[in-house]
Amino acid sequence: MANIIKPITHFTKFESHELGIQLIAQALLYKQNPFVDKLKGTGKRIGCIFLNPSLRTRVSTQLAALNLGMEPIILNMDKEGWALEMNDGAVMNRDKVEHIKDAAAVLGSYFDILAIRAFPSLTNREEDLADFVFNQFVTYCGKPVISLESAIRHPLQSLADQITMKENSTKAKPKVVMTWAPHIKAIPHAVANSFAEWTLGMDHDLTITHPEGYELDEQFTKGAKLEYDQNKALENADFVYVKNWSSFNDYGKILQVDSNWMLTEEHLIAAPNAKIMHCLPVRRNVELSDEMLDSSRSLVQEQAKNRVFAAQSVISHLLDS
Repeated sequence: MANIIKPITHFTKFESHELGIQLIAQALLYKQNPFVDKLKGTGKRIGCIFLNPSLRTRVSTQLAALNLGMEPIILNMDKEGWALEMNDGAVMNRDKVEHIKDAAAVLGSYFDILAIRAFPSLTNREEDLADFVFNQFVTYCGKPVISLESAIRHPLQSLADQITMKENSTKAKPKVVMTWAPHIKAIPHAVANSFAEWTLGMDHDLTITHPEGYELDEQFTKGAKLEYDQNKALENADFVYVKNWSSFNDYGKILQVDSNWMLTEEHLIAAPNAKIMHCLPVRRNVELSDEMLDSSRSLVQEQAKNRVFAAQSVISHLLDS
């Protein structure tokens, strides 16, 4: 890995071990004093463009910008904007009102930084892997862009997760287990992909456990241990990250819903010190039991709080760049 941290103009994924360390350290400083750089963003605006619903990402990014003196403006593009045509060369004689070329260029002229949330279709694997919708904004806006979750990654969530583990780890190389959980519908891969990418990038010991058929894209998980036996995977875990995702190979499909994969205290007999993580929102007593979420093991509220400082660290870095 490079010894010099290069300026970044887009925050979409894990960039480097060195940058990860820098962003985590800066976030922890902001957590101690959120307003230490309250003049850094004075006179600048960040446009948060949501094509999909959000709670933590929306509010934490707004608060992060305000902590830096920036003005955040939110646009729910899926409800308040025009229907966007994403394809080049399209004859726009149907339901799409505005082309992404025009909309993104206008937004770029209004803001100093854009932050985009665009979920996958879970029907067109090639298009989702190319992060098509998100990258159309990147291509045409002409300004630095932050991913607020795209078809394949959720980097601000994963940065907050790394901050949380840094605060709660007593080991230089903790054992981290990401376990699949049941769900009632098909869920994107972005959080799981991104968590694996960041955890491996930060040189942690990562084991991924799930039923057969739920293997993730290897570009995000290469270097992790794969274990189909959940109980075996959880042995001596320091952190257990609970997350559902749909099938990648049989793209977007639910192959099975096995309630035995829902994490309970019984699963952690061989991991007495394990801390539990989840990105939220969580379907209680489907993905995770009440006893887990409400126990002293749970770090989910700390993760949510750290979303503010993860976003603040990234926005600050982009302003410096």
